[in-house]
Parts: sequence; C-alpha cells; structure tokens
Amino acid sequence: MQATAYTYDPETRCGQVLLDDGTPVPFDAPAFDAGGLRLLRPGQRVRIETEGEGVSRRITLVTLQTF
Repeated sequence: MQATAYTYDPETRCGQVLLDDGTPVPFDAPAFDAGGLRLLRPGQRVRIETEGEGVSRRITLVTLQTF
C-alpha cells in the first residue's frame, strides 16, 4: 500500500502517514526501523505494510516507494 509521509520525529522515530483518501495513520519506531530508513521527510511517497482493520489498523513497515 502507498501513502505520503505526514509527520516524523527523528528522536522517537515515530510519525504519521496520510493514506490516499486523506486518512492519517500513525507508525511507531519498530515499523520505521523495519524499513531500514534513516530519515523521512513530509511529502515523501512511502510504501507501508499494515495489519488489522479499521481503528485497530497498525503499520508494521514504512519504506520508500520505488518504481
């Protein structure tokens, strides 16, 4: 699934992405670390993996979108 980086705190390695429908979804440090990234800037397109549905959906991986 693709999304757009919305917020990112380099100290905690947590933030939020916006899904294409505008829904913000938070991610935690383990999800960020799983993607092998060192930095994330607002506006970057990212690929995410999630588990769960609805309000219990959580991001398990955040990495850069490659074509």
